[in-house]
Amino acid sequence: MQDLVSKQIKTQRGFTIIELLIVMAILGMLAVMVAPNLFNQADSARRDAVLTQISSLSSALDAYRLDMGQYPSQLEDLMRNSSGRASWNGPYLRGAVPNDPWGNAYVYQSDGRSFTLMSYGADGRQGGEGNDADIGS
Repeated sequence: MQDLVSKQIKTQRGFTIIELLIVMAILGMLAVMVAPNLFNQADSARRDAVLTQISSLSSALDAYRLDMGQYPSQLEDLMRNSSGRASWNGPYLRGAVPNDPWGNAYVYQSDGRSFTLMSYGADGRQGGEGNDADIGS
């Protein structure tokens, strides 16, 4: 008799298919509620990274201007002395000129006295809204 009871107990261990389906449904609902928040945080982190990189590049551009008397014609001039002038005290960045977090090149324009520096956002095109909005100085 005791062997029969112990066999029943051993065979009743485990989960039924209904219990597994309920757990999977609960996990699915949690994923649906949490996933959009995670994606929004990733987009927010990219925008924060753009602002940080623009600030760093702007500081390097200002240092270049202090040494050379004007802003460079292109961002790559922060890394090499294309003018040949002795007052160049670079490179003004550690490493290469970075791309924005979406992998696009920063848009830089300068007349020598002032500059604009921006990222066109996720789509890499001027204008847009949300993640595609332009970010710059």
